[in-house]
Amino acid sequence: MSTEDEVNPYELLELTLEATEGDIKSAYRKRSLKVHPDRNPNNPDAARKFHELNQAYELLLDPLRRLAWDAKLRLKEARKQRYAHYDNKRKNMVDELETREREFKKSRLDKQKAEAAERSENDRIKEEGRKLRERRAEELEQREIEQRRKAKAEAPLDDADDPPALDPLDTTVKLRYKIATHPNLTTPDALSILLSPFGPTDTSSIVLSMKPPKKDPTKPAKFATALVPFKQIGDAFGAVGASGQAGRGLDGVEIGWARGQEPPILDWLRKMGKLGSPPKEQSKTPPEVPPSTQSSASSFPTTAPSLPNIQVAGMDYESLTLLRLRQAERERLEQEILAQEAAE
Repeated sequence: MSTEDEVNPYELLELTLEATEGDIKSAYRKRSLKVHPDRNPNNPDAARKFHELNQAYELLLDPLRRLAWDAKLRLKEARKQRYAHYDNKRKNMVDELETREREFKKSRLDKQKAEAAERSENDRIKEEGRKLRERRAEELEQREIEQRRKAKAEAPLDDADDPPALDPLDTTVKLRYKIATHPNLTTPDALSILLSPFGPTDTSSIVLSMKPPKKDPTKPAKFATALVPFKQIGDAFGAVGASGQAGRGLDGVEIGWARGQEPPILDWLRKMGKLGSPPKEQSKTPPEVPPSTQSSASSFPTTAPSLPNIQVAGMDYESLTLLRLRQAERERLEQEILAQEAAE
């Protein structure tokens, strides 16, 4: 801002360039009493005038700022004196140059304001476009989700209901029985022989626990708990269905799934209409069925679509990986069994 456009602090305080610091303070006190907003409650410009007075007072009390301002005033005065000695022709030239300079400054400021306004408008348009694209993308995604949901609901059962994956523990059953009732079931081999009518088991992976009572560890164990892995899930299904059947030599032997619930693949087979009603697990007094009418897998289908059997002999890489996973899970369950027996 030029000196012509700025407020002259000397004029506000009614002082000259030769005023001392005491003159400045005295003039400020007099002027502040006149323009203070509290003394001029009805004057809307009182606050502005009082602010300008304070700015002028601070400027004149700052030696460096006052020195710079005095230099401006002297330069302005020197220009006026030179201008006064110009002839009319030269005065017209000076006036024309100053007018052009002011117009140039004004046009430059107007151009800067227009560019700033244009940038602001462009940013606003870009932001609105971005929000519009996001809304359209969300709407498109929502329509796709609705279409997929509708297509899934209308799809045939064979296409919409794929079989679940077979977990390594889906072929493992859990046995619990009194040792006094079955004193011969104290080894993995004996358990394997007991369950052999249902199908082959992985004898080397059977986990057997016979822990004495916690209250008196010197007494023999009353109950035995075992995890027995079958090589095929159909055989495990048949063993769970025969839980507690005296005709199978399982009187007092509770057989259930290792996880406490049957594998999801069995529920899928029921939906497909390839499996009968679920076997009654942990039944202590089931009706006896003559051996001639029993099958090793109850109502389990002879051919289950896409149902893999976990074999031990002739293992490939995938089978070996499944076996290792099953062994790790079986060790975890063994620890849970031991902890449960300790709590009992």
